[in-house]
Amino acid sequence: MDMTLVWIIVAVIVVLAIVAVAVVTSRRRKAAKAANDRRKADELRAEAQEADLSAREREAEAMRKQAAAKQAQVDAERLSREGSESQADAQKVRAQSDERLKRANDVDPDVDAHGHQRGGTPGGDAPRGARDDPRGNTSGDGAAGPVR
Repeated sequence: MDMTLVWIIVAVIVVLAIVAVAVVTSRRRKAAKAANDRRKADELRAEAQEADLSAREREAEAMRKQAAAKQAQVDAERLSREGSESQADAQKVRAQSDERLKRANDVDPDVDAHGHQRGGTPGGDAPRGARDDPRGNTSGDGAAGPVR
């Protein structure tokens, strides 16, 4: 029985060695998997941070565009108001010009009450428009006057 006992002890030692190798290998695999999982988690965190940064940049760009649109609206309102004021000023100037022309016609003895030229004026027989034409046209046909 001595031999049997030796074989049993050898078998137990072999089984213990196999179990020890299996445990060590399993722990190494778990450690390698844990390290791989940590690396993957770090990559995912980096991607998430990059995506978050990109999202914040897009939000900031959207806010800049909204602010620019609001500024454009304010500018458009200001220009519209200034345009209305300019139009009102132009109408005042036009009314003043018309009033001056009416007064000039009232004072001019060669113009009737309706602003038309009377016939036989002392300034000549040319129509009033031709006499006042800065191009020197006296024909009344719209052609250019004498070349100077």
